[in-house]
Amino acid sequence: MSLRLSTVILPYLRWHEGGRAAWQRAEQLGFHTAFTYDHLAWRTFRDGPWYGAVPTLTAAAAATDRLRLGTLVTSPNFRHPVTLAKELISLDDISNGRITLGIGAGGNGFDATTLLKSGQEPWTPRERADRFGEFVPLLDRLLTEDSVSYDGDFYAAHEARNIPGCVQRPRLPFAVAATGPRGMKLAARHGQAWVTTGDPKLYETGTPEQSVQAIHGQVEKLAAACAAVGRDASELDKILLTGFTPDRGRPLESLDAFVDFAGRHAELGFTDIVIHWPIPDSDFAADEKVFERIAMEAPAQLA
Repeated sequence: MSLRLSTVILPYLRWHEGGRAAWQRAEQLGFHTAFTYDHLAWRTFRDGPWYGAVPTLTAAAAATDRLRLGTLVTSPNFRHPVTLAKELISLDDISNGRITLGIGAGGNGFDATTLLKSGQEPWTPRERADRFGEFVPLLDRLLTEDSVSYDGDFYAAHEARNIPGCVQRPRLPFAVAATGPRGMKLAARHGQAWVTTGDPKLYETGTPEQSVQAIHGQVEKLAAACAAVGRDASELDKILLTGFTPDRGRPLESLDAFVDFAGRHAELGFTDIVIHWPIPDSDFAADEKVFERIAMEAPAQLA
């Protein structure tokens, strides 16, 4: 399989002042998928404009024809499986089956505490993993069964109707973000793809070589998790969301730099590389001409 190239378009632009144009340009450039973050706010963008992922993807679905669309990633931090399932079924219908759900346990960022009562402690990593472990299987059922009743530790559903289900059968694909053993098990059982950003411990002080080795270890852990449930890891697409390895933005400095970066990760078994749409004066600043050249020329060099 040729390495696919996708992008992330952050939802900070007004739709009629650059937002729609970016999604349409992503389709013109030939990206396989255009994702967006599903957050209430995010890091350095917290005090600026930021729009909702599902309405943005709905508008993008209406403004494009071939481009796959998705979240990277949705989490239980502020989502409930029942209401999310209804939105996803609607979005899959509007897009005529072009939606991928990137999903993860969530972090401890700004929107992890937005819904908490005053004095309530944020969820610990273990609590987030516990919720995620219940969230994913329930969402799987909600997107594949006409009616679901469930009473769990964190979530409940009483005769939740989801007719007619997804356009994509048996449901839209899950791209599960995971690095730990519990998340890997969920990816192995429920994922059509697995997502990583690399090893966060290496972001500040690690080297690109150390990062590649760490990611290789993650790929091996995924293979073991798949084997444990009787599944071949080659059945899962493997997605690398760039921008969070020690290389940071260097792979987008030139076409050759990107081809070298992407090639090293393709050798690890990755099927998809995701790059951020350039945003001036941000962590994702990049030369737009170089970015577009990468989009148009890199896939052929990586075939």
